[in-house]
Amino acid sequence: MDLSQYRFKREERYSAKRSIQAHNFSFKAPDAQSVSLIGDFNQWDPSVHPMKKQADGFWTIQIPMHHGHHRYQFLVDGVPTLDPMAQGIVRNEKNERVSLVAIS
Repeated sequence: MDLSQYRFKREERYSAKRSIQAHNFSFKAPDAQSVSLIGDFNQWDPSVHPMKKQADGFWTIQIPMHHGHHRYQFLVDGVPTLDPMAQGIVRNEKNERVSLVAIS
């Protein structure tokens, strides 16, 4: 057996890029009718990650995410909204401001 192939397969198998971690998102919008999480991890599709409203007015969702930096927004009653608790703010391909989360 060629050990270089084994080493490559082992490193690929345990690569951080392949790891998935559950991440919690929350957004306070007590008067909103609907809130969805949109981002590069779901092709900005609001139907993929609708959030659930809690009694305290927060909307929450937990989703599995791959290692890396992800751009996202909350869609609050159809209006794209930045996350005030985001780890950062960046620009997307349309030069719009979006929130940033790092998963490690």
